[in-house]
Amino acid sequence: MPEGENALVQWLRERFVADATRVPVGIGDDLAAVRLDGSLVAVTADMLLDGVHFETGRHSFEAIGRKALACSLSDCAAAACWPRAATVSVALPPTMTLADVQRLYEGMGRLADEFRCPIVGGDTTSWRGRLAIDVTVLAEPMAPNRGPMRRCGARAGDTIFVSGPLGGSLVGRHMEFVPRLDLAALLAGEPGLHAMMDISDGLAMDLDRLCRASACDAELSAEALAGMVSADAQAMAETDGRTPLDHALSDGEDFELLVVGEAALADLRVSTGGGLIPVGRIVVCSTAGRSAMTLLSADGRREPLEPRGYEHFR
Repeated sequence: MPEGENALVQWLRERFVADATRVPVGIGDDLAAVRLDGSLVAVTADMLLDGVHFETGRHSFEAIGRKALACSLSDCAAAACWPRAATVSVALPPTMTLADVQRLYEGMGRLADEFRCPIVGGDTTSWRGRLAIDVTVLAEPMAPNRGPMRRCGARAGDTIFVSGPLGGSLVGRHMEFVPRLDLAALLAGEPGLHAMMDISDGLAMDLDRLCRASACDAELSAEALAGMVSADAQAMAETDGRTPLDHALSDGEDFELLVVGEAALADLRVSTGGGLIPVGRIVVCSTAGRSAMTLLSADGRREPLEPRGYEHFR
């Protein structure tokens, strides 16, 4: 599909418009939210495929299972929601043994126990394709009076933050990341928090999505981003001809938080010492559905920043 994932999601948003009183958050955010008998229930789903998101010939089944659930928990963190229960459906190839499947679920189960998100059901089927895993998580807002955080609240003058190192995740971090629920819980009640999502397809790609949702433009600081390049990205840049900054902007699967809000958010710290690092700013409000991003170099030059990253169907 040459049009790419973004075009498909936009069509789905226009095709399936829900009543906002019953569905305050619909297609296009990190999760959806549905009002049931006065209570707000959030839901997110992720599908992972062998050969795309993991490799059964390279990664252990425990690690694959862990990542499958971790991706959905990262969506919960992005929307400042507590995960409460998960269902898991799998399509199993004939080469997998019962022991293999048990190891897959054990990887999920350990992470589920850690974050108090029990696996409560799902489905299993067999087919002649490669392993496929679909995870759905039910969640509730960390700040009930506020609801889930969304991508659409950025304002001119806001600071753009990231929560950790970027780029080079394919070296191994994409299988081992910790969903940033601790930091999300700290941020959830902050009035200075205006928009948030997780970085799954690359900072440049995901910031463009946030800007489009918020009808704003953004400027990133190359100097600030240089301090957020992961060691893995630095090592990859030494051999593949790409710059460390390019890796940080477009590799994807970092699963760090992309946060937009008041500058004072930089003062927040979780118990482990982590927090938010400013890397840019929202510069102007623009036309809904469009955005422009620039990269500010250390010498003051501004260059257009393209939303490059991982996009399905291309």
